[in-house]
Amino acid sequence: MRLHCEVEVLSRHLPVLGLKSRGKGVRAVVSLCQPPRRSGLQPLAGAEPGRGACLLVSTMKDKHGTRYQASPGNLKSFLSAVRMAHRGCDISIPLSTLTPVKTSEFEKFKTKMVITSKKDYPLSRSFPYSLEHLQTSHCRLARVDMRMLCLKNLRKLDLSHNCIKKLPATIGDLTHLQELNLNDNHLESFAVSFCQSTLQKTLQSLDLSKNKIKALPVQFCQLRELRNLNLSDNELIHLPFKIGQLTNLRFLSAARNKITNLPCEFKVLSLEYLDLFGNAFEKPGALPIIKLQVPLTLLESCAQTILSNRIPYGPHIIPFHVCRDLDTAKTCVCGRLCLESFIQGTTTINLHSIAHTVVLVDNVDRMEAPIISYFCSLTCYVNSSDILK
Repeated sequence: MRLHCEVEVLSRHLPVLGLKSRGKGVRAVVSLCQPPRRSGLQPLAGAEPGRGACLLVSTMKDKHGTRYQASPGNLKSFLSAVRMAHRGCDISIPLSTLTPVKTSEFEKFKTKMVITSKKDYPLSRSFPYSLEHLQTSHCRLARVDMRMLCLKNLRKLDLSHNCIKKLPATIGDLTHLQELNLNDNHLESFAVSFCQSTLQKTLQSLDLSKNKIKALPVQFCQLRELRNLNLSDNELIHLPFKIGQLTNLRFLSAARNKITNLPCEFKVLSLEYLDLFGNAFEKPGALPIIKLQVPLTLLESCAQTILSNRIPYGPHIIPFHVCRDLDTAKTCVCGRLCLESFIQGTTTINLHSIAHTVVLVDNVDRMEAPIISYFCSLTCYVNSSDILK
């Protein structure tokens, strides 16, 4: 019988000698074994009936292990078989023999694995269950290996430089995942299920650079623990509409996309680093887009009431398309929310008001970019007219 654990062996003689233990454990395999035989046929002399067991602690450096006589103090919590030895009962279950521990048994204690070529990718064996950091780059993976989703301790997953086209809906099963690198793959879209999984509370770094993503879902901004987001070298036309909800975001790169203007909530971000170089930003339009409705429709009035009072809603209460409209509601400069009745204007914003460090927008030393603003009424538009000048 063997137990994989971290072991620290303390000598009772240390205090007497004026010494202290280092207090540092080591990964080991602790075995409950039969006592060694002197001649290969007879048991160890002096072995007491019912006490015929000993502990063998084997480490990577000492695979043959160090043997310790089983005693009540050592066997207190060593499974049911150990408790039987502690009570002095005959052990009826088979015990391990005193054989060296295999190297493969120590692989289960790995916390980091780096695979950088297809030939090294494990096909016939599973990933060590204790992994916290897994990198599988340049392996030509066409999809995420489902075995990875069983690594419950995983905190960092690097799948860069592969051929992944779609993320599995169950990737949220990685409940401790903090960093995900999908750089240089073939992603064309981003799953809503990913945004609504438990990763909302854990994911802090996401690299989606060098893919083919054209748009991100509204639910993307539910990943509110994100601190580092890389969207460079994609085909994005605009950034997530509710990007202002990413209140923990500090590093944002969206260089070399097809972004024409920034969303209204972009101005509430507080970043340390921002890179928007190489986008097709348009010049602000001279005339606003007016979509005011007088009087307001029943849908608009209801929507404003729901949003302003923060009334919970969902597809189990109201139609799905209404939920979608509520999710994409515009925010007026006065703070009021509007659905289909608004005035849209475009102005420029100095990116230094958002980020401490800013990469130039283009090759002519520009630090400004166009940003969309919404107004729920003509009064709000007139009062804010100086903003649009």
